[in-house]
Amino acid sequence: MDTAASARTGKGAGDENFPVASWLISACHRPAILAFYDFVRTADDVADHPTLPASEKVRLLDQLETGLIGNSSAEAVVLSLRSVLNERNITPQHALDLLAAFRLDIHKTRYENWDELIDYCRLSAMPVGRYVLDVHGESQALWPANDALCAALQIINHLQDCAKDYRVLDRVYVPLDAMESAGTNVGELASDTASPALRRCLSDIALKVEQLLDEASSFSWDIRDRRLSLEVAVIHGLAVRLVHLLQRRDPLSERVHIGKLGAFSVLIGVLSRRMRGNPRRVGSAVRLSI
Repeated sequence: MDTAASARTGKGAGDENFPVASWLISACHRPAILAFYDFVRTADDVADHPTLPASEKVRLLDQLETGLIGNSSAEAVVLSLRSVLNERNITPQHALDLLAAFRLDIHKTRYENWDELIDYCRLSAMPVGRYVLDVHGESQALWPANDALCAALQIINHLQDCAKDYRVLDRVYVPLDAMESAGTNVGELASDTASPALRRCLSDIALKVEQLLDEASSFSWDIRDRRLSLEVAVIHGLAVRLVHLLQRRDPLSERVHIGKLGAFSVLIGVLSRRMRGNPRRVGSAVRLSI
């Protein structure tokens, strides 16, 4: 392959588990977010390509990085993102962190414990939200809450796709010590149905994700841009529902997904709460789940 774009699978923003620059986002900001998404999706498809040799994946990711820092024009997705970064004076570090995560994906297929998984999320997930905040001119004081939410979203995706990641890529994001503690092992991810031990392991991880979502419960209320605030509130609500589903369903044999009707009900719940005002101003706890 001459370019990273040749590795694209055809998956787009509308195919993701969580909204990407939905209609809730102001039109003036959507192109900047989609330029970042196209860059990240291209790099992700390179790292996840089922037949490309590791050396070729690294070469293509290096080519994306070279273009990002201004030394190459070989990749169209790089030119688009580089233009946005220059126009808005946004650091390329968010995109560089993600490239580092994709390089890690090529060589690292197991995670020993929760802390190691969170360290991966610092590269693979947290920069996405930080970039969106930068696009909107939001304060870096929001980064801790953003980081908790983005890590939660990433790990939810890992739990949803745990069987496919293992079967197709031999990649396991479920911490090995959690598997051992529950009395299960990596090989059980190849089964058609999760064993009781594996179900217990995945449910325990989902509980940890729920704690991350609790840490991010006030995030949307602190965002100045009202439309972005709504988008984040909806994403948080979707994540809460998915975590609850993961505690009840088997991702090896059941689809853990929220359809359009479920997503619409989350939106209605968010709008209803916004009409009642910020709960912190009336002395009650902030909860964005439905």
